[in-house]
Amino acid sequence: MKWAAPHLLYWALLALPIAWAAHTLLRRRRRALDRLFAPANRADMAPGWLPARAGARLALRLAALLLAFLALARPQYGFHWEEVRQQGLDILVVFDTSRSMTASDIKPSRLQQAKWGVRDLVRNLRGDRIGLIPFAGASILQCPLTSDYAAFTMTLDDLYAGIIPRGGTAIEQALETAINSFPPDSPADRVILLITDGEDHEGNPLNLLPRLKEHDIRLYAIGIGTLEGGMIPDAQGGGYFKDRQGQIVKSSLREPTLQQLALATGGTYVRSAPGDTGLERVFHESISQLKRDELETRTAKIHEERFVWLLAAALILLAAEALLTERRPPTQPATS
Repeated sequence: MKWAAPHLLYWALLALPIAWAAHTLLRRRRRALDRLFAPANRADMAPGWLPARAGARLALRLAALLLAFLALARPQYGFHWEEVRQQGLDILVVFDTSRSMTASDIKPSRLQQAKWGVRDLVRNLRGDRIGLIPFAGASILQCPLTSDYAAFTMTLDDLYAGIIPRGGTAIEQALETAINSFPPDSPADRVILLITDGEDHEGNPLNLLPRLKEHDIRLYAIGIGTLEGGMIPDAQGGGYFKDRQGQIVKSSLREPTLQQLALATGGTYVRSAPGDTGLERVFHESISQLKRDELETRTAKIHEERFVWLLAAALILLAAEALLTERRPPTQPATS
């Protein structure tokens, strides 16, 4: 027995406080009846109510709820082997989350506009694997390469300026993380989507060109921002970021390094515009033309889903609860 979504098992713990609350309410109901009627007279004064059946109905409801929660975690038992054919690319999105990405020269902010652009890109993927590497002064593989687009989108939605604790912008280090994150044995073409305003405070990304070419990685760069630039909101949100001299810092798009990286690896560079990051255009005009006709066939172990049995049991319990009445059937008057 295994669980496809074990993290959802925590939802089953909700059955405990729900059971406690329901049991407490039932006890209060019984106590209220005890205050109204003496236990010896309850059958005569409230002839239609059966306390034992009320408790049984509550138990059936709670058991059905627990089974439904367990079904969410998708229990699996047994497996079969199946040939799986894969087609597509390996795409790593290297996403700038530094403070300068909060500038609003691209509305509502560079960061938000870029996130919307990546979401639109994901809708065009068909079998491609995609991963996410946010960076600022450091970088991390936030979402490994996956074809689970819903999981990737959830990770993307969680991005914010400051998710990487170390400030600054280190494009070279982020690209090195991306190079090391591609599986060495994958036959798919490898693509890096670098999304940034081009500001760089550490290293020189051009030093990685030999490694990018060695691993046959194409880099596509999306410049987020305008040449005129914009001011950077401070952390408190009540003003703008200032340098040590007290002058307001203005961040502008820096393109030369991004252009060199893209052209030298066989990719392209696109400058974003308000309402259009250029990601979909890059995908349709360039990335989608990469090698897709080579299919990989492998034998995969497919686990058998068993959550249906839990749902069926929950429905049976609910049906039994509905048929079990808390009241005695009315007695038929005696006929002479």
